[in-house]
Amino acid sequence: MENYTIHSSRVLLPSTKEPIEAVLTLSPSTGKFVSITRGPPSADTSIDIELHHALVFPGLVDAHVHVNDPGRTEWEEWGRATEAAAAGGVTTIVDMPLNSIPPTTTVANFNTKLEAAKKSINVDVAFWGGIIPTNAEDLKPLIEKGVKGFKCFLCPSGVDEFPCVNESEVLRAMKELDGTDIPFLFHAELEHDASSHQLEGAADDPTVYDSFLKTRPDDMEYRAIELVIKCLRQYPRVRAHIVHLSSASCIPLLQLAQAEGLRITVETCFHYLCLSADTIPDSQTLYKCCPPIRTHANREALWSSLLSPTGDSPISMVVSDHSPSTSSLKHPSFLSAWGGISSLGLGLPLLLTELSDRAGSRRYELARKWLAEEPARHAGLQGRKGRIEVGMDADLCVVREEEWVIGREQLRFKNAHSPYASEGRKVDAKVVRTFLRGVEVYREGEGLMVQGAGKTLL
Repeated sequence: MENYTIHSSRVLLPSTKEPIEAVLTLSPSTGKFVSITRGPPSADTSIDIELHHALVFPGLVDAHVHVNDPGRTEWEEWGRATEAAAAGGVTTIVDMPLNSIPPTTTVANFNTKLEAAKKSINVDVAFWGGIIPTNAEDLKPLIEKGVKGFKCFLCPSGVDEFPCVNESEVLRAMKELDGTDIPFLFHAELEHDASSHQLEGAADDPTVYDSFLKTRPDDMEYRAIELVIKCLRQYPRVRAHIVHLSSASCIPLLQLAQAEGLRITVETCFHYLCLSADTIPDSQTLYKCCPPIRTHANREALWSSLLSPTGDSPISMVVSDHSPSTSSLKHPSFLSAWGGISSLGLGLPLLLTELSDRAGSRRYELARKWLAEEPARHAGLQGRKGRIEVGMDADLCVVREEEWVIGREQLRFKNAHSPYASEGRKVDAKVVRTFLRGVEVYREGEGLMVQGAGKTLL
């Protein structure tokens, strides 16, 4: 295929704080940006795709997605998950090591997942490995095979095949990862004892959200992060990462750890920035996740950190933590329903809408950073993903600013339920076209333009 040009008056380039006019030349044969010319097209420049005033972001990178394929394909599968990603401008996802069966904890298990993924992926996919009590010797072989890092749980994961680890097992894994520059991801919740998280609130009405919230107090996150920091001090060369930070009470602790020079990064999720415990309806377990959605005051504290004028927020990226299940597992009891929120592909409209009143014209720069540049860096993909730059993968997310309502008909992942669709969330930005390595893979009104265009990134 021949090179072609795209023009828009509003392109988000890496070195600009606001969108600027630019002409991009893409090569479908190499999959790269060939040239980028700032300003309007010259008189002798032929424009193949005229986007006028549409916003042009780099392809988004969602570094926290549970695809569950193979093994739990009734929850999610590669084809549907990556179609949802493409429709939301997400050109790269990083798959979590669970809840697929088998989990990504050995090379043999990883090969099983790779075979499943190669059959039907519509965007590019990288992979996290998993750390469980028994697989420390599998970590370096998994690195050689191509995983981008490893995730563990400090509390029960919810699935038997992925048990949590204790302090000594964390230290054993850190010893293996020391000097590798591979990130060690933590689901950072720590129980006081084997049953305390279940007892608090257990006597309350299980269909009321507050009954569940009492079982996952802020202290679970705080104590877990304290443990991670304690372990990092013994292995200061290890890169640690806190996934899905929910509790704003942990922010000062994380700031101190970063100021100390410890290599610790943090993500939060769209649902912690867009939803509040105070307004969750009874029995609506679509809102259940772990760590939980907390109060409106906590939500505002997360935003205050992210938008700090001093730039000292420990949080550097926002991800979906798309963790789907069947509808039957989302029964009315908050205490026993599956914990996970489905939102793959909805993140950019949600975030831009929230940022509209909070950040004004800075919202484009912040969205580019949080949803593309930093997740790509976190997953070791900064040399090819996350920026509109010559030599980088020619991935684009094209956005039209208009108000629309998220409904079930817009959900392209396998089980079409989400709290945003349930409440009919209004947003003011819509992804209308997506380009993956120079090839248009999604267009509004037509859906997927190409089947199976994705690659595995090893």
